[in-house]
Amino acid sequence: MKKIIHTPNAPAAIGPYSQAIKSGNLLFLSGQLPTDPETGEFVPGGIKEQTTRVFKNISAILNESGYEMNHIVKTTVYLSDMSLFPEMNEIYAGQFTGDYPARSTVAVAGLPKKALVEIEVIAVKQL
Repeated sequence: MKKIIHTPNAPAAIGPYSQAIKSGNLLFLSGQLPTDPETGEFVPGGIKEQTTRVFKNISAILNESGYEMNHIVKTTVYLSDMSLFPEMNEIYAGQFTGDYPARSTVAVAGLPKKALVEIEVIAVKQL
């Protein structure tokens, strides 16, 4: 059984997908962009500001689902340019305490609306 997760505290889906899907004790978040849910626009600034906003969106969806950052077991980070990795990684590292989740980071040819970063996560917690 699956449950669709939606919160107004994170950007609404801009296509035929859900913010997140909960199935059992697993939570799958769609890739999050640096969109401010109040304005519908990307946050101003560069990769650090965009990464910070992405994690705010992730946190809002996790909270709506009853999960926390420490429940994240896997992340996939998509960057518009691998030269942005050090600055993204600095913000990324500050989002977790204790053990870090598994992670893949890839550079892609393009992201929606020319974002610099998009991050998707999988979280799990004991039922």
